[in-house]
Amino acid sequence: MVDVIENTLEMEEDTQTGRFLTFSLGRESYGIEIRYVTEIIGIQAITEIPELPEYVKGIINLRGKIIPVMDVRLRFKKEPREYNDRTCVIVVDIKDISIGLIVDSVSEVLTIPEQGIVEPPKMNKGFNNRYIKNIGKVGNDVKLLLDCEKLLTDDELENLSEVQ
Repeated sequence: MVDVIENTLEMEEDTQTGRFLTFSLGRESYGIEIRYVTEIIGIQAITEIPELPEYVKGIINLRGKIIPVMDVRLRFKKEPREYNDRTCVIVVDIKDISIGLIVDSVSEVLTIPEQGIVEPPKMNKGFNNRYIKNIGKVGNDVKLLLDCEKLLTDDELENLSEVQ
């Protein structure tokens, strides 16, 4: 019986390998590993909480569960943008904490084969984009593949876990 469960878990893991939920911020396309995503919802009422970093917009009540929401645009130091009917919240689990990521729009779930995933180019010595794990090549497009676990530092995660 244990073998059956282990095989099923391995199969589930295999079906998620190389699969990314893609979304847009302005003209850039990003992807996050599907294994982190729990659901996608439309933008909804956000309750602001004082003294949180600027990019953490506040909290939402998702079916009785309080979830902090982070504007990915602001986290990446991009220009703020009005939320509209295309704006989505991608709910992800990072180290057992649910967080909503506010993005301009969600595109699709893509499978990117291993050979289509490359490391980001090494820029000048002082530059290190900690959010980008890899780059996915999809046809003539590129998707910036995020490292979910680095979107927030351990301290930020700890502070947000107190909000929940």
